[in-house]
Amino acid sequence: MNHLARAIFLDRDGVLNRKAPDGSYVASIGELELLPGSLDAIAKLCRNGWQVFLVTNQRGIARGMVSAEAVEQIHEWLLGQVNNAGGAIAQVYVCPHDDSDSCDCRKPKPGMLLRAAHEHALDLAQSWMVGDSISDMQAGRAAGCKTAYLGEGNCEIADVQAPSLQVFVEQLLSQT
Repeated sequence: MNHLARAIFLDRDGVLNRKAPDGSYVASIGELELLPGSLDAIAKLCRNGWQVFLVTNQRGIARGMVSAEAVEQIHEWLLGQVNNAGGAIAQVYVCPHDDSDSCDCRKPKPGMLLRAAHEHALDLAQSWMVGDSISDMQAGRAAGCKTAYLGEGNCEIADVQAPSLQVFVEQLLSQT
């Protein structure tokens, strides 16, 4: 019998770091402001047997507002910060496309999650998509994951809501 792993899929902007203002993008490491507790939350997940993946739409690449190389540098730096905090991100999945590109990876489509599940033998029914937008919740649902909405307001399609990644992780680990 194959044993599939459980995973936490994290959106980046608004979950791990502060979002850029509307119409702009985090284009350099200097613009990446980590949210309080996000690194510790990832470390706690890893210590408790979760595989953590980053799944992020980065249409600023398609729009020419940030280079693919800059996004890769940001993610390399971020992975180092996560590792220094005692956690690990198993893999980063990036959709560089714009809405009009008709790809299968741009959330709300589940392509990045399905690819990760295939490449890493993940049990999507035991996994979570954690994000701060309806498209994150839609991608998680389409992939067969449970969903956690981070932020204020009410997201009726999410399975759970929390004000931050840190609070969600505390809630999740108290129930398992």
